[in-house]
Amino acid sequence: MKERMLAAVLHGEWKPRPDYKPTPEEERTKKVKHGSRVWRNTELKLEEIEKPKPGPRQLVIRVKACGICGSDIHMYEKDEEGYMLYPGMVRLPVVIGHELSGEVVEVGSEVKEFKPGDAVTCVEMWYCGECPNCRRGYFDHCINLEEMGFTKNGGFAEYLLVDAKYCWKIDTFLDVYKIEDKMYEAGSLVEPFSVAYKAMFIRAGGFFPGAYVVVYGCGPIGLACIMLSKAAGAGKVIAFEIIPERIELAKKVGADYVFNPKELEREGKTIHEVILDVTGGWGADLQVEAAGYPPLLSEMQKCLAVGGKITWIGRADRETPIWLEYFQVRSSQIYGSQGHVDMAPFMWVIRMVSAGMIDPTKIITARFKLSEVHKAMERASERKDAKITIKP
Repeated sequence: MKERMLAAVLHGEWKPRPDYKPTPEEERTKKVKHGSRVWRNTELKLEEIEKPKPGPRQLVIRVKACGICGSDIHMYEKDEEGYMLYPGMVRLPVVIGHELSGEVVEVGSEVKEFKPGDAVTCVEMWYCGECPNCRRGYFDHCINLEEMGFTKNGGFAEYLLVDAKYCWKIDTFLDVYKIEDKMYEAGSLVEPFSVAYKAMFIRAGGFFPGAYVVVYGCGPIGLACIMLSKAAGAGKVIAFEIIPERIELAKKVGADYVFNPKELEREGKTIHEVILDVTGGWGADLQVEAAGYPPLLSEMQKCLAVGGKITWIGRADRETPIWLEYFQVRSSQIYGSQGHVDMAPFMWVIRMVSAGMIDPTKIITARFKLSEVHKAMERASERKDAKITIKP
């Protein structure tokens, strides 16, 4: 008799919006580029499914911790017409969850670099390594990309099947945290911190120590950006957030200034005016959009320092205007950033945690059992917490 395991599986109805025509490939595979255009009436169910067995180059991981990401919430939530909010690539049904760590319990016959008992985390972007984009180093833009928790089963389960090439060891975290449970919690946060690291230091090229950094949105990614900025020597870190609980947490993890845009509006102030005031008229050297609110660009472009940069992480299914004159006369640039594989941000983040430079566990504000996943998702939908972690 085959072994079973508990998992949180997201189901949905295939019903493309009237103005969206799926490609023949999307029709055939049911893997769509824009989930919010196709998947309707989604429902998360706790189910007993078959426990995976490893292939020659695969691992089976006992999941120890898996964070709830904003993307998970957007897949779980629906708009007024019943469509999921998440605009990215999705194939249903799927076990959601992609910010995880765990213990290796089985290895395939050809796996040499891992063994049972190893503590690991793994990337969410499952690249092929062979397509033209991968061969150019753009693994996060793999033509044959699969995404753990979106198109392939993810971490809201007792066990995960994953190729060895997507895994990184985190055993060195034990030297910092001393307790295995904390080690695994930190390991589950390598993914969101790597998303932030890539956007700031790989895509945008980072900043000189002493630079003025602005972070929009103090959810987990924004908080990671604040912590990474301070660790890298930012002169001032200015953050914007509307949720009181997240405002306080942003201050605790290192933001020098935290403003509520709604309060600024009531006071007749604008975001760009506040940034120029705080920086003595200099402007922002690096701005990070981690809120998923494209209209922010109208304010961001008005407070660019000469040579200033914007890096964009937030996701939203809407367009926004841009005035290129700001970028031209200030020799400024805007960078799009997706994923966390190119140039190995996992490696650099793991090193920073192992060196005690950052403590990702500071952003965990609630913990739930896998059996409580619905309760956890409802709480996450309130958007008051930073990181909610599922502990299978």
